[in-house]
Amino acid sequence: MFRERNGYRVPAWARTKHRRAPVGRLVEQAQARGWDIHLIATPAAVDFIDVPALQAQTGHSVRSQYRPAAGQDSRSLPHADAVVVAPATYNTINKWAAGTSDTYALGLLAETTGLGLPTVVLPFVNTALAANPAFSRSVHLLRNAGVHVLFGPGQWEPHPPGTGNTRIPTYPWHLTLDAAERLAATNPPP
Repeated sequence: MFRERNGYRVPAWARTKHRRAPVGRLVEQAQARGWDIHLIATPAAVDFIDVPALQAQTGHSVRSQYRPAAGQDSRSLPHADAVVVAPATYNTINKWAAGTSDTYALGLLAETTGLGLPTVVLPFVNTALAANPAFSRSVHLLRNAGVHVLFGPGQWEPHPPGTGNTRIPTYPWHLTLDAAERLAATNPPP
């Protein structure tokens, strides 16, 4: 997503396996703060989000491929001042930390990390996945790379397996926006 007021531009990644994931809430909250939103979705997320509704809400194409689909805006994304990745799944976090760039979204995340662009991640994982040592290592690697991962007490805490659909309605989108604004103000992009 991109915030034009005060010069901030923030892309957000839409990644979820929950049919009713309210990514539109993130868009709505960001727009209320004066942001211009551009969504990047993983290919898997496209099947689970309402792409036409999000495009209407943002006024921009939802991108998921290196080359835009026919009829989509083919212009490059504007330069971002910060990045929001939410809801970030176990798979996305682990692949990103490992340097995997097998999707448009992961390729952009690899670049933004390398550029030192202020980045905020709000995971959405259950306790079983969070207990996997690979996940802990990935969170540690991303934090060491300068990525602001909102995970742990007082931030986002994992839910029991099988209860994700009961947690997504109260997913704290605002935490990503608060952190992105704070990071963009104190760490201008390169």
